[in-house]
Amino acid sequence: MAIGKRIRFFRNRKGMTQKQLGEILGFLGKTSDVRMAQYESEARTPKHDLVNEMAHIFDVSPHAITVPEIDSYIGLMHTLFALEDMYGLKIGEIDGEICLRLDKSDYSTYTSMFDMFHAWQEQAAKLEQGEITKEEYDQWRYKYPELDTSKHWAKVPSQAVSDMLMEELEKVEKEEKKTSKQKNRKA
Repeated sequence: MAIGKRIRFFRNRKGMTQKQLGEILGFLGKTSDVRMAQYESEARTPKHDLVNEMAHIFDVSPHAITVPEIDSYIGLMHTLFALEDMYGLKIGEIDGEICLRLDKSDYSTYTSMFDMFHAWQEQAAKLEQGEITKEEYDQWRYKYPELDTSKHWAKVPSQAVSDMLMEELEKVEKEEKKTSKQKNRKA
């Protein structure tokens, strides 16, 4: 998830408008919401000290806002947390082992992701059983979805992701309009 989407996610989680967040961060007047819109649309990238200030306001780690570096354990954890937010990835325990699973409550995301995960699991099983080599397995992974013969993913995930993003964007816009109307009534 890109940094702009993470800023929007945490801002909405706190029930703040772009203008409110911008003003708290010290941007004055009309520049407050414009600057936040630029960060959320990724027309601008906030500097490290500003990310730290936002993290303090949101009461989260700066790692939760920035695009995680998966080359570190902390970055990997924040990537998994972002996947939980975006796709309903859940953590659990089965027979004393930690496992990740998909949340069935969002059926369209669940079925799309299940099909893709199932195709991955099939390839991993083939590798484990010696039906394919490590090189063939790696080629399948690194060229995915090009070499995926299951075709479970064909056009469905991109449409599902697009639909999900559009729904979330509409919710955000409605919430911002509602907040703006409430402010205007009070003024």
